[in-house]
Amino acid sequence: MKSDPNSAPPQHVAPQCNFGLSHDAWGRLVLIDAEGRRFTGVDPVRAFPITHPRSWISICDAEGREVLAIEALDELAAGVRQMLESELALREFIPVIQRIERLSGDSFPFDWDVRTDRGPTRFTVDNEEDIRRLGPSRVMITDARRLRYQVPDVGVLDAESRRLLERFL
Repeated sequence: MKSDPNSAPPQHVAPQCNFGLSHDAWGRLVLIDAEGRRFTGVDPVRAFPITHPRSWISICDAEGREVLAIEALDELAAGVRQMLESELALREFIPVIQRIERLSGDSFPFDWDVRTDRGPTRFTVDNEEDIRRLGPSRVMITDARRLRYQVPDVGVLDAESRRLLERFL
């Protein structure tokens, strides 16, 4: 069931937990808004997935229109917050680099052998612009296939990994 096509979806910021979430019999996420309207097949989307992952989450209907904006995940009731976090995790895949094992060559493209929170992997970085600092200690690396990897805090890396990464920052 989709939202009523004759009424525009409410576009407002959710105060605390003025809505509900559930799954229907087919596993689709369902939003029940403050007025009791049901929106089936909604998707949560982070506005700022890297810099502010816990702020400004949009709930979009099956047509991609924003139905609800959530200012802060931490202000939601625990059950609703956990359901949203689970749904967001299904949509997002950004491995966290924990250690840089090896870099190949002296010029681009470089092959990177790394250990991530998802296990060891190898990827290729085509050019220097694909390694970006996002703030004082966070780094985002985009590989040749356009997959993203992040280092949330360069200072947490071991000395050798920091040395290898600092070449590009």
